[in-house]
Amino acid sequence: MTISDRLTRRNLLQQSTAVLVAAATGNLLAEETPTAHQQLQQDAAAAPLAMKFTGRTADDCRQWQQQFAARLRQCLGPYQPPDQWTTVVERVVKLEDHVRQELVLKAPGHASLPVYLLLPHQPVKTRLPGVLALHGHGPYGYDTVAGCDNRPGVAKSIESANYDYGRQLVRRGFATVVPCFQPFGRRVDRESYGSDDPCAITFVRMQLLGKVLIAENLRDSLWALELLARQERVDAEKLGCVGLSYGGRMTMLTAALDPRIRVAVVSGALNLMQERVQVRYSCGAQVIPGLLQYGDVPEIGSLIAPRPCIWEIGDQDGLIDQEWAAQGLTRIRSAYAALGAGEQLHVDRFPGKHRWSGRLAWPLLDQVLKQDA
Repeated sequence: MTISDRLTRRNLLQQSTAVLVAAATGNLLAEETPTAHQQLQQDAAAAPLAMKFTGRTADDCRQWQQQFAARLRQCLGPYQPPDQWTTVVERVVKLEDHVRQELVLKAPGHASLPVYLLLPHQPVKTRLPGVLALHGHGPYGYDTVAGCDNRPGVAKSIESANYDYGRQLVRRGFATVVPCFQPFGRRVDRESYGSDDPCAITFVRMQLLGKVLIAENLRDSLWALELLARQERVDAEKLGCVGLSYGGRMTMLTAALDPRIRVAVVSGALNLMQERVQVRYSCGAQVIPGLLQYGDVPEIGSLIAPRPCIWEIGDQDGLIDQEWAAQGLTRIRSAYAALGAGEQLHVDRFPGKHRWSGRLAWPLLDQVLKQDA
């Protein structure tokens, strides 16, 4: 019996009990009508997930990947970055072991995109491998990942989650680009939202304009990746992507839809939307309209196969339901196994909470992106 089956059965039992109690108290009509929350729980437990991978062969999997990716793109709507843009250099900071270029990318019809481009000081004989490093939720946006610890509050945030993996990457010899997503960091006026969640409100407002927040951020991921690939010092054939929390979610999505990414590290993001939507979930930055009609996080993650991918899971991460995570990994493994690439799927179950590990990530990034360098 699957988790969904158990939840459906439990919800039905709860509903039946409520009806019996209502009948005994003479309040049957009122109690028969579920609340919106109860109805959403029932609908989520019974979500179709109609395009889960059920094949066994490599051909089965490749055909499924093509079909599911097409459906995923349809759910997302437009997300392609501009072909041409203007780069505004706000500041260049020369640090002890690298240079941080603070840039804003501008193109007609697109919201301007702030990015940090981190480059090692020392020139090398060959071009550098490049990594797209994506941030998660939080008031500081991309400042944490880039290691801007001289700014108020950033150092504490870095310490709490080992959050400066972009800076760690450049110190390990990778050219690194770090975009700032909406609505975080410098791209949100947090005070104007009061106690409300900017993610939920931004999602709703964008829907009225025919936009999807996660698709807008996907566009920005791909835009930053393209900026990185066009750098003279970067080898566009050796690109990776990493991220924690929402950054992990965006790493998964970006790697799933852009085959240029040769290796991905998805940290703190193996929680399924079918589970999330059954609680009082409000993160509009992660919502793909209609997704649960066709699949979920494991199906998106399966599009990365057969490329190497690490899923980092803290054994004390309160944001990840371990039972749902196990089910998700089983579904992802089936795609990797069908492609004969089971050894390319890695799980770093590290001791700790919601934070970046890097324990398996660093050697794998070196192996995949620095080989023959």
